[in-house]
Amino acid sequence: MDLGEPVTSAPLAARLGIPSGPLFFPVTAYGPDGAVDLDAYRTHVRRGVDAGAAAVFACCGTGEFHALTPEEFHACVRAAVDETAGRVPVVAGAGYGTALAVRYARLAEEAGADGLLAMPPYLVQAPQEGLLRHYRELAAATPLPLIVYQRDNAVFTPGTAVELARTEGIIGFKDGLGDLDLMQRIVSTVRSEVPGEFLYFNGLPTAELTGLAYRGIGITLYSSAVFCFAPEIALAFHRAFTSGDDATAERLVDGFYRPFVELRAQGRGYAVSLVKAGVRLRGLDVGEVRPPLHEPTEDHAKQLAQLIEHGYALL
Repeated sequence: MDLGEPVTSAPLAARLGIPSGPLFFPVTAYGPDGAVDLDAYRTHVRRGVDAGAAAVFACCGTGEFHALTPEEFHACVRAAVDETAGRVPVVAGAGYGTALAVRYARLAEEAGADGLLAMPPYLVQAPQEGLLRHYRELAAATPLPLIVYQRDNAVFTPGTAVELARTEGIIGFKDGLGDLDLMQRIVSTVRSEVPGEFLYFNGLPTAELTGLAYRGIGITLYSSAVFCFAPEIALAFHRAFTSGDDATAERLVDGFYRPFVELRAQGRGYAVSLVKAGVRLRGLDVGEVRPPLHEPTEDHAKQLAQLIEHGYALL
C-alpha cells in the first residue's frame, strides 16, 4: 500500500458526497429485559430510510456502540443492512484499541456494511504519530472505506489530517470537536496538499445548530440525531440548509434546535438518552439506555415533549 498517494473509494464516497438528506444515526432498541430488540430496531431503521435518510450510521455514538457486545453489534448492523436493502449505504461504528477496532471492522464487513465510522481509541491520550498508526492499521485491515471521527482524545493537526487523507481506504473526516479555526486549517491544508475528493462531516451533537457556521468553511454533510425522533423537522432544516433558505433554517434554529441543545445540556449523556426518549415519545418503544448512561428526568422528558410539539408547529 502506497501511503503517499490519495486513493478514492468511489462507491461509498460518491453516495455520501451528495447531501440528499440527513445522515441517520439510529438508536439501538432494547426490550424490557434489557436485551437488544431487533424487531423494534428494524422498525426504527426502516422508518428512517422511508422518511428520507441519505445513509444509516448503525451502532455509532447515538446507537450506544460502547454498550454493545460484538454479537449484538453484528446483529444490529446486519439488521440495518437488511432493512435498507441497498437503498442507502450503511456505515457501522468501530472503536476501542486497534485490535478490537479491527475485530469490529471485520464483523461489520461480515454483516454487509458499506463503510466504517472509526471512533476514538479507548481512553488513552496518544501523540499524533500513534493516532496516525492506529487509523492506518485499521484501514489496512479492512476493505471497508473509513471515516475518521475527531473528538475527545482523538484530535488531529492539519498535517496529520493530510496523512489520513493520503491513506488508502480513508475517505472522510467527521468533526465532533467544534473548533472551527482548526477545521478551517484542516480543510485548507488537505485541499492544498491532497488532490481529489475528501469528505468532511459536522459531527457535533445536534449538528444543525452549527450547520450554517460549518457550511461557511465548506462542510455541508452532517449527522442528525433529531432525525431519529422528528424526521419532518430534520428534513425541513436540511432542505432549507442545502437550498440556501437561511431564513427558514434560522427560524428552526431559534425556535427548536437552540432550545433542544439547551435542554440537552441539562444532563450528562443526554446526547443519547434524550434522543432515545424522543423516539419513545413519538410512539416507538426502543427501551431505555444502558448503564452508565441514565434516563432523562421526568421534567426534562416533559419539556422535550413540549419542544417537539413546538418544533412541528414551526413547520
